[in-house]
Amino acid sequence: MKAKIITLANKSVGEIDLAETVFAAPVRKDILARMVNYQLAKRRAGTHKVKERNEIVGAGQKIYRQKGTGRARQGNGKAPQFRGGGVAHGPRVRDHGFSLNKKVRAMAMRCALSAKMAEGKLIVLENAVADTPKTKALREQVAALGWNKALIVGGKEVDGNLALAARNIPGIDVLPTQGANVYDILRADVLALTKDAVESLEARLK
Repeated sequence: MKAKIITLANKSVGEIDLAETVFAAPVRKDILARMVNYQLAKRRAGTHKVKERNEIVGAGQKIYRQKGTGRARQGNGKAPQFRGGGVAHGPRVRDHGFSLNKKVRAMAMRCALSAKMAEGKLIVLENAVADTPKTKALREQVAALGWNKALIVGGKEVDGNLALAARNIPGIDVLPTQGANVYDILRADVLALTKDAVESLEARLK
């Protein structure tokens, strides 16, 4: 499978062979859904917390006598049914993440890349390097390419000028190859991979 290579200035500089096992795999929405849920669950802080009955500060004495009042028998005022009492079955600090097999995660990445390729929204760049950290120049290049919401995946390290220029442009994200993930790929309208990123992803996912 061949794809055209362009520059950020929108000039064609040749072609590249893409591995069909990585960029033309069957797109399974169930696998993509599992991977997105896995990523979103892992990023949850899980710091929600309420005070339970044993954590309420207050007197532990019985609030009124057992018999003779005509009311229901009660213990102390820290019980959940009283205002200011503990919360029953409330949220606790915990990790929301769950495990997902490595093979499933790799399959999800292949599905995401193949989905972008099938939609014609996968672009191969010669490199992701900016001459200047100024946002104006990159914004003009992005506008000429027609990108509104794009993810640019560079090599092992992101070019410093490109990272500085892109962070002020809404909808344009830049990641190293190691940071490429299914959620961000699906969220972006256009996926732009450098030649180095293509080689690295193919080596990882074949």
